[in-house]
Amino acid sequence: MTRSLVITADDLGREPGTTEVVLGLLAEGHVTATTLICVSPDAGRAAERVKELGVLPRLHVTLTSERDVPSWRPLGGATSLADADGALSDDPFVLGARGEAADVIREADAQLSWMRARDLAPVAADSHAGTLYGLHGRSWLTETLHWCARHGFAFRLPRDPEPYVGGPLPPPLAAAHERAVALADELGVAIPRTIATNRRTAYELGSYERLRDDYLRRLADLPEGTSELFLHPSREDAVAGPDGVVRAWEARLLRDPAWHTALDREGVRLTAGWWP
Repeated sequence: MTRSLVITADDLGREPGTTEVVLGLLAEGHVTATTLICVSPDAGRAAERVKELGVLPRLHVTLTSERDVPSWRPLGGATSLADADGALSDDPFVLGARGEAADVIREADAQLSWMRARDLAPVAADSHAGTLYGLHGRSWLTETLHWCARHGFAFRLPRDPEPYVGGPLPPPLAAAHERAVALADELGVAIPRTIATNRRTAYELGSYERLRDDYLRRLADLPEGTSELFLHPSREDAVAGPDGVVRAWEARLLRDPAWHTALDREGVRLTAGWWP
């Protein structure tokens, strides 16, 4: 087997700054895939621009808002997902405590319909902020995998979670993950070998060079099969606080000659998806 890698720029449509950076990286060939947030005000413009590039984004199922932009609202009228004002909470633990499975699937369907109405027919989906996985309370993996199977979607669920979480899962989560992988295989939902991203803050990293070195290590450690590396590149001024620094560093990384040299040295084949 060979080592293959999907390099994904998440959060297309989050706000104009992120949209412009992601579109630029796609046009330059520095990423092989992107994911679209359908509930944001910039989503419509992002959808039109990505179509012009001939790129089909994945559906980034979004069930929470973010703290530094005006609150987003669900498209499907799912009441258990929203605050009293009708907006999605910016706290994934609030969602994890109250979200009902039927509303989660209803909202996923509404976001899918939004994409299809704009002549974007995704073939895969994933979870914004990881809310579908049960890391913040309730898990909707079983319902999500059945939903993916109905639509013929691949899904971002790592066969091996350790590179993402940084070590073995706690026993209850490990058992739930094992059941989810078995269900994905049973349903024919394609999943990646593993996934990786940066989960450290600018303060924890200390410098761009630390972030670059960490990604270079992750690249060297890729297993055989097709894995996904997902980043959140943006402009520093487009995302408030320290998160903006890390996102700007990630955009810099994807254009860094040292990164491209490492890709060549490691012999990693780049691809747009982990599915056939």
